[in-house]
Amino acid sequence: MSWLKLSWQAATAILLCMVAAVLGAMSAPEAAALAQPASSVAYPYLGTKGLIFGLLVVTALVSMTRLPPVIEAVVLFVGAHWIAWLLISGINGFEGTALAPFFLLLAAAWLLAWRCVSVLSAMLPTSRWAATALRLIIPAIFGAWILIIWEAVTRGAGIPFILLPPPSAIGARIANSLPVLAADVRQTIFKAVIFGYIVGSGAGFLAAIAADRVPFLRRGLLPIGNMVSALPIIGVAPIMVMWFGFDWQSKAAVVIIMTFFPMLVNTVAGLAASGHMERDLMRTYASSYWQTLFKLRLPAAAPFIFNALKINSTLALIGAIVAEFFGTPVVGMGFRISTEVGRMNIDMVWAEIAVAALAGSVCYGVVALFERAVTFWHPSVRGG
Repeated sequence: MSWLKLSWQAATAILLCMVAAVLGAMSAPEAAALAQPASSVAYPYLGTKGLIFGLLVVTALVSMTRLPPVIEAVVLFVGAHWIAWLLISGINGFEGTALAPFFLLLAAAWLLAWRCVSVLSAMLPTSRWAATALRLIIPAIFGAWILIIWEAVTRGAGIPFILLPPPSAIGARIANSLPVLAADVRQTIFKAVIFGYIVGSGAGFLAAIAADRVPFLRRGLLPIGNMVSALPIIGVAPIMVMWFGFDWQSKAAVVIIMTFFPMLVNTVAGLAASGHMERDLMRTYASSYWQTLFKLRLPAAAPFIFNALKINSTLALIGAIVAEFFGTPVVGMGFRISTEVGRMNIDMVWAEIAVAALAGSVCYGVVALFERAVTFWHPSVRGG
């Protein structure tokens, strides 16, 4: 049995497949057809049920043989996603009729995908391009299965569209509403978020330098910063709208307030991160305050500063969207969410949420890449 290696994911998938086979019908129309063999009742998986069971068992068994990891991962990837596609496409037109075997087979396919990700995570690639590909493929599979389970459960269980639309409907709405989404992104992100992010983070950084230089500012600003950072957005946003008007300037003001104090607090903490021995060495060389700041303390504070920039990249988007709930022109992501909820266009609401999540992830990724380029010397980056 040296050719066999046990995998609890594959073994559990086979067990779930056996339970599904014992339970029988995968949908209510199929159960009605089995109850009345003489009637001609149309039901899903009429010609693909055997293929689904066969694919699942064969994929699980092949994955438990001692194959090279790359081949095992490919077999698991193809098998799990093929089964998921057959399950989702088969229930199309019969939404809300799925029975327990449908969900058991979906869980079995998910276990095979889990095994695929485990195999990929255990690989130790020797080339840089292979390591980069793995870093992209593993989270892509993980995220894809969130959408697959979401799609299968909403269609199979017949969840009302107004409560939770399937990802396919959200994707269709995004494709059909690109001009509206582009206008909202331009208003919210390219005007309010970017301006507020740059001004708020820059002002927080300069204030931290001043607080580090002048002791009474440090003792006075930091407690106020902790207090202001705890203020709720819904309390600040209406005030900013009254002060700066209904256009993007008021949303940018909210973003500035939200991003200023995280940058201030993190930068002050980072400037104190350099050790006493390093500072004593700089004094030994008769370095001035500014020489010590630029050559020792700011490089040591770089991880703290970039941590604040990454936090602010998401806070800025949240602040701008929430601020648009309290007054805005007839454009903007927050405006669209609030109005479309009232119209019960839930797929449009989810489309705006998806675009906002994508924009926030891109901003976070850009800052993270810039951090790796600037702090390449830091042990956390070299260790990665």
